Amino acid sequence: MAAIINLMNWAQDLLEKILEAVGFIGPLLLRLYLVPIFWMAGSKKISSIDSTIEWFGNPDWGLGLPFPTLLAWMASLTEAGGAILLLFGLGVRWISIPLMATMVVAAVTVHIQNGWLAIAEGAGFFATERSMGAIDRLDRAKDILKEHGNYSWLTENGPLVILNNGIEFAATYFIMLLALLVIGAGKYASLDYWIAKEFRH
Repeated sequence: MAAIINLMNWAQDLLEKILEAVGFIGPLLLRLYLVPIFWMAGSKKISSIDSTIEWFGNPDWGLGLPFPTLLAWMASLTEAGGAILLLFGLGVRWISIPLMATMVVAAVTVHIQNGWLAIAEGAGFFATERSMGAIDRLDRAKDILKEHGNYSWLTENGPLVILNNGIEFAATYFIMLLALLVIGAGKYASLDYWIAKEFRH
């Protein structure tokens, strides 16, 4: 029994030494994964800021939010600026908070009425009447393309899908940001690490 315990302790110690050496890779990859997502979202909003403001404020075909100019700029700059900060690992814990807030707002105002799924599926636990109806439309579109188009060329890089626009992606990004809020930017490959090493004792 003692030998088994010693072996388990040795294995645990080895794992901790390995994680100490390469543990920075996890937060680095989380950051790098999120960079293009938030950069594209924020820079797209900024490049058409007038349309973004209209979409934020219009109650008929937009979000119907109050103070649309302020909120549109806040969301756009948070996303684009957040992407830059995540890239360099600077203020990662601080920027994670407003980025998480944008994901909550997006989920509640845009995505939640569409259910969970980001991509429509016709069956399964998360399938809804909306996503199942989308599959009927997708099947019809496939039939039209097979009859009148070069279907094999259209699908050679992947199958055709219909965007369901549910909360799946927003929730996933929220969870990734929450992890960064807890663990920080990570060692070595972040400015946060080197700044803390230099100035926080």
